[in-house]
Order: sequence, then structure tokens, then C-alpha cells
Amino acid sequence: MTTTPRPHLDPHQSRTREPTLYERRLAATLEQIFTHDGHELTDVITGLNARQIPAPDGTPWTEESFRAEMHRLGA
Repeated sequence: MTTTPRPHLDPHQSRTREPTLYERRLAATLEQIFTHDGHELTDVITGLNARQIPAPDGTPWTEESFRAEMHRLGA
């Protein structure tokens, strides 16, 4: 039995540029929150605000601002 090699999948294949410092910091913070605080949207919002990571406009996160930012980032 022979197997056909699968093409290499690059996890960043759709990326058109390197992430900004803000995007890298946000991703690292979200990873911490998912690991330590929970996976629910309320956990994420509480975790971001507790870690003093402001929304893009400098205000505390809300569910609406988080959804809008994830949409903007293509997540």
C-alpha cells in the first residue's frame, strides 16, 4: 500500500502581512484567557479588561466591540 503525500499546509497561508504588535499582543492575551479563564465570550471580555488590554478605540471591551474587532481582523 502506498500513500500519496499530502500538500504542506501553512497556517499563515492566507496572511498578506505580518501581524502588528497590537495583533500579536491581543492573540497572546486571548491564548492566556482561553487557557486560564474560559472560552465563553463573557470570559474573554472580562479577561481582556482585567489584563488592561483596551479595545482599539482605547475603551474597555464590550461584546459588541470584541465581535467587531474579530470581524475586522478576519477571525
